[in-house]
Amino acid sequence: MLFDNVERPAIEKLVRQFYATVLQDDVVGPFFIRKLGNDLKNEKWYEHLHTLDEFWLLMMTGESNYKGHPFPVHAFLGPLEPETFERWLELFHRSVHELFVPELAAKFYDKADTLAKQFIENLGLDEDDEDW
Repeated sequence: MLFDNVERPAIEKLVRQFYATVLQDDVVGPFFIRKLGNDLKNEKWYEHLHTLDEFWLLMMTGESNYKGHPFPVHAFLGPLEPETFERWLELFHRSVHELFVPELAAKFYDKADTLAKQFIENLGLDEDDEDW
């Protein structure tokens, strides 16, 4: 049964399912493995997953204890390309689709797409900017 609301248990399920998939992916997995390891049960992942739970609660409900800024910690991960973000989005969309009713999934997609676009722009990877 698909989630028809956005509450902490649904977010936690999404975050853990998504990052379990990420760790198996050849494109985005290595970035996370290099920083956090390949075991979602280790201490680094525990902290990161909790942070992501709070982040997505904020993004989707406006209510959360998240106080961070997601961009700075990602700025030094390594050679990121627009394709890295495209793959991240593909995996994220797949996880969301498997867990949420279409109306909520569409809201997650919008938030994730906007986030990826902002990261691409902040990292100077937006090919459209070459015309400036």
